[in-house]
Amino acid sequence: MLTIIPNKEEFVLEIHRRLSEVYGSQIKYFHDLDPLSELVSALLSHRTKNRDSGLAFSNLRNLFGTWENVRDAATDEIQTAIKPCTWPEQKAPRLQQILGLITERLGTLSLDFLIEMDVTAARKWLEELPGVGPKTSAAVLSFSNLRAKALPVDSHHFRVAVRLGIIDAKIGEAKANRVLENLLPPDFTAQEMYDNHQVMMRHGQKVCFHFKPNCKDCVLLDLCPTGQSLVDQQTG
Repeated sequence: MLTIIPNKEEFVLEIHRRLSEVYGSQIKYFHDLDPLSELVSALLSHRTKNRDSGLAFSNLRNLFGTWENVRDAATDEIQTAIKPCTWPEQKAPRLQQILGLITERLGTLSLDFLIEMDVTAARKWLEELPGVGPKTSAAVLSFSNLRAKALPVDSHHFRVAVRLGIIDAKIGEAKANRVLENLLPPDFTAQEMYDNHQVMMRHGQKVCFHFKPNCKDCVLLDLCPTGQSLVDQQTG
C-alpha cells in the first residue's frame, strides 16, 4: 500500500530520514581539493566512471604539475593524458578554454576567491563558464574544500527522485538541481545537503538500479509509486 504524504517538503524529508538510517549521516567528504582542482575533476567526470575520470585527473597532475601548465600545453598532449575519459577530444580543448578564461577574468588561475561570495553568486559566476551547468557548479562548491551549501544531482540521484515522484523526468537533470535543493529544509547545513546527495546517489547505486531495481527490498517502497507498480507486476 502506498503511503501518502501530501506535503512535498515533508515527503522529501522523510525520504532523507529513511535513507540516512541505511547509508548514514555526517558522511565523510570524498575530496579535499581546492575549487579549481574540483572544477577540473568535475569536467573530466562528465559521463565517465569515477575510476576513469580519477585516472585522467591523476595523469594531468603527474604529467603537468600545475593547472597553468595544463592550460598552456599542446592540446593533443592533454587529450592523450585524459584518454581514460569519455570524449577526450572534446574535453581537452574545453578544459584549456576554461582555464584560459579564468586567467583572463581574474589575472590568476585560482578559484579560491569563491569563498568570499555567497553560494548563489558563486554558482552564477561558475555557470558563466562554457560547459559549466548547475550540477558542476554545485559539485565545485560542495565537494571542494569550500564545503559550501549546494546540492549536486547526478544521474542516480535524478533517477531515484523521478521514480519517487518528487520531480518529473521531463525537467532534466540541470533544472532538477535547483528544484530538489529548494525542497530541502532551509535550515539544512552544508553537511546535511551533502548527505542528501550521498544517500540518494547511493540508493540509486545499490537498490534503485537503472535496470531491474530491487524494489522488494527498498526502504522507500511504501512511498514509491514506481516501486509499487513494479512489485504489483511481478506478483500479478
